[in-house]
Amino acid sequence: MVKRSLPTRITGLILFIFVCFITAWAGAQVSPGVAPMDWYMSIEKPSWNPPGWVFGPVWSTLYLLMAVAAWRVWVRYGFRGAAAGLSFFFIQLVLNGLWSQIFFGMQLIGWAFVELLFLLAAIITTTFLFYKKDRIAAWLLYPYIAWVSFAGYLNFTIWTLNQA
Repeated sequence: MVKRSLPTRITGLILFIFVCFITAWAGAQVSPGVAPMDWYMSIEKPSWNPPGWVFGPVWSTLYLLMAVAAWRVWVRYGFRGAAAGLSFFFIQLVLNGLWSQIFFGMQLIGWAFVELLFLLAAIITTTFLFYKKDRIAAWLLYPYIAWVSFAGYLNFTIWTLNQA
């Protein structure tokens, strides 16, 4: 266990939130509502595709939960004591931001689905490694797993609907 002062804990939380929301911002730069999305509006989507307004609040909540989960592990164990879990946390963040670039930016729906499978594996691995350190931190990632699983099914469905 690592002893941290209150100012250090607060600064750490702010930094984890910042890093997570930078990832959100980077992904949003190519997402509908921010970038011109004539392409996205023109492709076929399933009837159960959530309305656009759902994604902002859901992702904002998930990024906050991710930040708190990583922060909890960092506060207790530091980067050295939780190197594997925190490394996978940052790997999944990179994969998270990359998905938007592949799906919306490059418009490669099939490759985005493949990338999302790697993202899901990284999230599950992070959750498993966090569970060994802090069960609450792991539980905070379960909604993220559920949402990315749903997003994977949606991505796959959009891909199959738009096969030429």
